[in-house]
Amino acid sequence: MVYGYARCSTNEERQDIERQKRELRSLGVSSEKNLYWEYESGMKDDRCELLKLLDIVQQGDTIVTTEVSRLTRSTKHLCEMLQIVKDRKLILNIGGSFVVDCSKGDELDPMSEGMIKMWAVFAEMERNIISMRVKSGMRNAKAKGKHIGRPRTTSDTIPDRFWKFNRMYQNREINVSDFARIMKCSRPTLYKYLSIANDAAK
Repeated sequence: MVYGYARCSTNEERQDIERQKRELRSLGVSSEKNLYWEYESGMKDDRCELLKLLDIVQQGDTIVTTEVSRLTRSTKHLCEMLQIVKDRKLILNIGGSFVVDCSKGDELDPMSEGMIKMWAVFAEMERNIISMRVKSGMRNAKAKGKHIGRPRTTSDTIPDRFWKFNRMYQNREINVSDFARIMKCSRPTLYKYLSIANDAAK
């Protein structure tokens, strides 16, 4: 079985995860139910959808991701992921151009292992550089008296699509996963919308 994993760091209002999904389909993920995606930091090792994926894969299955940085931006976490691939005899396909095949129980080629770990080092370094730039920009903006942070989400700023399908959700015609897929957003974002909608209805 071929499973795909896609990830963006920020919410759906700022990054489009659909491009990754399209690439994963072209790399052999034939079923939508085998696509796992979320908006989470690549430094987190307890991401909900990734954990679900790792819980379901079996020996001989393939995990496909578009880039190492989509899987993780932590060198430590990548080493743990590679160990899981080896221990559970999985195949890891990165962008179609780099495949780690441990399905037959063979040892991972040291050159390949070194290369993929080096990618993780650069991915983590890139993330740290971006973080430093963002923090510097925030300090400069704050010093100039500008507002820092995202605009507060209210019932007026929730996407119109939510209100269109919320009634179907309330009537149990669709579940949370269906609703999130329709909205093209993460479950935490959807729960936030639902909470705001409930408060507005009181």
